[in-house]
Formats: sequence, C-alpha cells, structure tokens
Amino acid sequence: MHFNKSLILCALAAVAMSASNPVPASCGSVPDTITLNASGKAFMPFIFNHAKHIQDIKECSDCHHHTTGTLVSDPNCVRCHANSSPTAVVSCKGCHSAAPFSPEVLAEKRDHPQRYHLDKMGLKGAMHQNCLGCHTKQAAGPVGCEDCHKRSPAGDVLFSSGAVHKPGQETKEH
Repeated sequence: MHFNKSLILCALAAVAMSASNPVPASCGSVPDTITLNASGKAFMPFIFNHAKHIQDIKECSDCHHHTTGTLVSDPNCVRCHANSSPTAVVSCKGCHSAAPFSPEVLAEKRDHPQRYHLDKMGLKGAMHQNCLGCHTKQAAGPVGCEDCHKRSPAGDVLFSSGAVHKPGQETKEH
C-alpha cells in the first residue's frame, strides 16, 4: 500500500510540473538558447532565449512555418508539398539563405523560375519580419535594433559615416 501511495504521489507531481510549464508535443527536442547573428558585421551576435519564448507562447507554429516531425499544413505550401515527408528541420537558416543575393542563390532562381520560392526573403529579413511582427502585435518584446543586438565596432564606423539612413532622418533624394 505504501508503494502505491508513493507511486500515485510521484505521478501527480509529474503531472503538476508538466502542466505548469508545458512544452508543445510537436516541438520535440529544442535548444534552450540559440546564438543569432553569429556572422553579423554591423551588429554583435546575441543569445536568443528560446526556452522563454516556448514557455510564453506554447505553440511552435506561431514562430515556425513548420514544426519538426509534422507534415506541411499551410495551404500555399500544400499545393506543391502535399506529398512531402515530415519536416526534419525548423531553423530559419534551414530554408532562408544568409546570402539571398549570392551568385549561387541567384543562379538557382534563374535556373528554376517556376519554383514558388523565388520571392523567399533572406535569413535576416525573415527573422526580423517574424520577431518584430510578433513583438509589435503583442506590444511586448524588443523592436529596436540595439534592443536585441549591440553594434559592433565595424557597425559604429558604418553608422557614423553617414552612409546608413537613420530612422527619423529626412532625405532629399527619391
């Protein structure tokens, strides 16, 4: 009887712990932190707190187009990927190129003009659109450049050169 009581208490404790901090079943094994902008030039790399976002959002598909081990469900994607196998990778860099205007990416687009993804944005654009869009919609989270990542010394030189348009700065050209 004492063994059964202990077993029941352990099971109840496990249920209580998982209910207080659930991880969506479709997310599988995920990293707690991710280094973003690792090869940035104007801004320093920074640590993205993935665990906090999972805890706050609780739904992987709010950020990721696909979740690991699931089939594509977006109606636009299903048009071509209806018979695709479950997604193995959900990282942004798995699909979005860090160099969208590189000769290799441009040649791929030129050689396969019928592909739907011709207009797919690069890694930097995809991440900024996803993060800033959500932060703005939720009215929570950073939305300024240096709120996430500090400028590098090379970025300081670039931004002080006057070659970069600064928000609120009027231009007479255009």
